[in-house]
Amino acid sequence: MDRDIQDVPRFGIGAIERGGAGAYEILRPAAHILPLVLASPHSGADYPAEFVAAARLNGRALRKSEDSFVDEIFSEAVGRGAPMIRACFPRAFLDANREAFELDPEMFHDLLPAYVNTRSPRVAAGLGTIARVVATGEEIYRGKLRFAEALARVNRFYHPYHDGLRTLLEDTRERFGHCLLLDCHSMPSTGAPPVGDGRPGRVDFVLGDCYGSSCAPAVTDAAERHLSGLGYRVSRNAPYAGGFTTRHYGRPRTGSHALQIEINRAIYMDEARISRKPYLATLTAHMAELAATLARLPLGQAP
Repeated sequence: MDRDIQDVPRFGIGAIERGGAGAYEILRPAAHILPLVLASPHSGADYPAEFVAAARLNGRALRKSEDSFVDEIFSEAVGRGAPMIRACFPRAFLDANREAFELDPEMFHDLLPAYVNTRSPRVAAGLGTIARVVATGEEIYRGKLRFAEALARVNRFYHPYHDGLRTLLEDTRERFGHCLLLDCHSMPSTGAPPVGDGRPGRVDFVLGDCYGSSCAPAVTDAAERHLSGLGYRVSRNAPYAGGFTTRHYGRPRTGSHALQIEINRAIYMDEARISRKPYLATLTAHMAELAATLARLPLGQAP
């Protein structure tokens, strides 16, 4: 292990703040010493009772869309000196990694306003801001919704989450002169691309930098080099190049960098039971090392 990684102090989590009327939590380090922000928009598991009642799926089926345990996997990086924001609401209820209004008009009784994006590839796949299906492709709702319900979810959960994330990024950039956002996700093992080159199996990580536009090349290069050095199989941008968060906040020419990280769930969890595997502890330590390595890159105002 690199000496500089070993020497990163472990300060622990200084505070957990619940914000946006319960929409999100911020885990703050006891000492904010890294120019890094971690985000976990899909690990939330607070399922509103009215949402569960309106769904045709049971709880376990709804949870297939969660990035279960991802916030836990990256939480040790908070102790190294970087804050993390995690959504408390579940992805099947509202997806914070979309535009505020990417909606399927077929899901609603009433006509949608003209400002709603109804034609994005995410909407076509049933995975808009309010998803029509879970990750396994099963329909979520028993019947159609009213647009007022979508508006209420966006105002109560989506906007507060992004307000909290934006504040963290701005504060970090002001403190250090630049900021790197790691948008942390997991992918179903069936969705992970094959390793290629004639080798069996599927990749362990997909790094998404929007094909080089959301962060300096050094960030993605260092992440791939570090993960490969640990024995993981890594792919770039296919099939996950980066979602709304990466595209929206990644502005490397202004010192704001963003990298999306997708982890193959088969590494650390039983996907059918939604339970941890023992390797989760090792992966957690590895992600803390990765975060410390990326935070020490000499990122300036230009990519």
